[in-house]
Amino acid sequence: MRQRIMLQKPSILWAFTLLMTLGLLAAAQAPAASEPLAEVDGEAITAEEVEKAIAAQLAKLEEQIYDLKRQQVEALITERLLAREAAKQGVTVQALLDAEVTTKVALVTEQEIETFYQANKARLKGDEATAREQIRAHLQKQKLAAQRGAFVQSLRSQANVVVHLKAPAVFRAEVSVDGAPFKGSATAPVTIVEFTDFHCPFCQRVLPTLTQLESQYGDKVKLVFRDYPIDNLHPGARKAHEAARCANAQGKFWAYHDLLFANAPKASPEQLKTYAQEVGLDVPAFEQCVNTGTYQATVQRDVEEGSRVGVTGTPAFFINGRLVSGAQPLESFVRVIEEELARAQ
Repeated sequence: MRQRIMLQKPSILWAFTLLMTLGLLAAAQAPAASEPLAEVDGEAITAEEVEKAIAAQLAKLEEQIYDLKRQQVEALITERLLAREAAKQGVTVQALLDAEVTTKVALVTEQEIETFYQANKARLKGDEATAREQIRAHLQKQKLAAQRGAFVQSLRSQANVVVHLKAPAVFRAEVSVDGAPFKGSATAPVTIVEFTDFHCPFCQRVLPTLTQLESQYGDKVKLVFRDYPIDNLHPGARKAHEAARCANAQGKFWAYHDLLFANAPKASPEQLKTYAQEVGLDVPAFEQCVNTGTYQATVQRDVEEGSRVGVTGTPAFFINGRLVSGAQPLESFVRVIEEELARAQ
């Protein structure tokens, strides 16, 4: 346990030091908002213009600095609680953890290994015997971590722990949703705008999480779709996005959306037509819409809008304007949604 903590610290401290150094240098060199950073034939480019253009990226850096500080604060709180309890009992920290964590954790059972193996065997690599031993180690580590967390929490509940670290001001991008397909109530207090690429594997991976959010929050959340095909990575995606917009014109966007993701990256003209048939579209009208590029400009506007508000990859989500990048776990979305629901009240 001690060894694991010691291995983590240098990387946290190194990243924290780097980000803080960059932040301090930026602060020291930061010009006034109206001060020109450059000029083109006498026309100034001001610091305000530049900062407005990269506001989302700057906000993300501030959040990274805050997260690193928070992690280190929590690590030091835990260290101090454990050291004080060990001193109180007259033992070393390692002896304390052995007594309160290691000896209280039951060994992983064969049934637990079997259950995990059956649920995940499609994703497991290597021979079965090796996989089962890896599962055993993984589950045992989980049990130890859970017991350690519970023990630290019990110590914390008996101490007067006050955290004064303040989170940075929340940055909210102004993201348009006019004319975009959406699910949920139009008047939901929380709007999630997703910029996505039909051929992006990470966008596909996050779909079950979005389904969970819909189930958990119902009419409290509105999920809005925006196009962001990345041409240099997925050259066939843009036509799929145009086809989805054509499906939207016939009121079948989400059914078509689901088929595109389920069959990605298959998006030849014939395959796009097959999907249209499967969801019950007027196929001749659909084909004319796709072939004439009816929604080329619409898709391109989405891409430009995404770039303007700070999208650098997919999927990218704006929860009431707050950027959440990548296929994050459910907890990451829930945290921001709960904060926004509390704010709405």
